[in-house]
Amino acid sequence: MSFLITFVITVVACFVLRNPLRKFPVVFYALSVALVAFYFALPMLELPRAVMLATMFTMGRCFVPVAMFVVVMYIGVLPYTSRARRWLQPVRGPLSIMACILVLGHMVGYVMSYMPRVFGSVAVSGNVLASFVVAMVLFVLLLVLGVTSFEFVKRRMNARTWKRVQRLAYVFYALVYVHLMLMLLPSALSGGESAAFGMVVYTVVFGAYAVARVFVAVRGLGTTLDTAESEVAGDADLGPARK
Repeated sequence: MSFLITFVITVVACFVLRNPLRKFPVVFYALSVALVAFYFALPMLELPRAVMLATMFTMGRCFVPVAMFVVVMYIGVLPYTSRARRWLQPVRGPLSIMACILVLGHMVGYVMSYMPRVFGSVAVSGNVLASFVVAMVLFVLLLVLGVTSFEFVKRRMNARTWKRVQRLAYVFYALVYVHLMLMLLPSALSGGESAAFGMVVYTVVFGAYAVARVFVAVRGLGTTLDTAESEVAGDADLGPARK
C-alpha cells in the first residue's frame, strides 16, 4: 500500500511540476543530489523522528525513485495522441535522470550495508547473495544508462550505438523486479502480509507494463525501431530522445 500511495503522489507531482522541471532540470538534479547527501548524513544528525522516517521512506525503501521510473515507463506505452503523454513526454528525460540519481544513492547505501555480510565470515542465505549480485548488475546498468541519458553525452555518441546502449533499460527494469521480489520473498514466506501485498503490487505494475510494451510493439501503436527512438530513452525509458 505504501508504494501505491507513493506512486499516486509521484504522478500528481509530475503533472504539477512539469513546467518547472522542463525549464530548470538542473535545479531538480541538484535537489536529488542534495537528498542523497542528506540520506548519507542522516545518522550523524539529530533530527525529528518524522524527518528521519520520511527520508528513510524515500531513500531507504526506494519508493520514490521506483515510482518515478514507473511513470517514465508507462508514458512510453500511452498512445501518442493521449493528453497525458503529450504533457509529460518532454520531461521523461529529466525524470529518468532524477530517478537515476536517487536510485544510485539508495544502491550505494544498500551495497555498503550488505557487503560485510556477503564477504564476511558469516554464512549468508542464497536469497541475500542472489539479491546482492542482482544489485551489483543493476548498479552497473544504472551508471551506463544514466550517464548516456545526458544530452552532452548523447551528442558525442554514434546514434546507433546510443540506441543499443539505451535498450539495456529493458534488462534494467526486469532486474529491478527480480531484486524487489528477492527482497520481499523471505518476509512474505514467513507470513508477512505487507511483503506479500508488495509482491502482488510490483508484479501487477511490472507485468502490466511488459504486456503493454509488447502490445505496442506488435500493433505499432507506439514507438517502433524504424520510426522513433526505442522505449528506453527519450521518447524513452531513460532520457530524452536523441534528435
